[in-house]
Amino acid sequence: MAFGIKRVDVINWKRQIDQGKIAFLTHYWLDDRFPGCKTVTKVGCKDMNRLAEWGEKYGLRKEWIHHRKDGYSHFDLLGDRQRDILKAEDIKERLVK
Repeated sequence: MAFGIKRVDVINWKRQIDQGKIAFLTHYWLDDRFPGCKTVTKVGCKDMNRLAEWGEKYGLRKEWIHHRKDGYSHFDLLGDRQRDILKAEDIKERLVK
């Protein structure tokens, strides 16, 4: 279940994706399959090759891309990997303790 996200944040994320940028969207999220995870970061880009190359530098496999018909395909980052990647990308304001 997703919550704690503003519509304007989703609109901005989609706009960045539409412009061909690597875009980050973090929100609160609870799922029994991932105990201990309180947030998820969606990292998207309309250019699938660029997204796959970006993910590769963090050990993410292109098979892990959530392909969406609406054009907003993305990686889902959770847990330690989420924290480590956000720190590496210098996006510390999205980290939740």
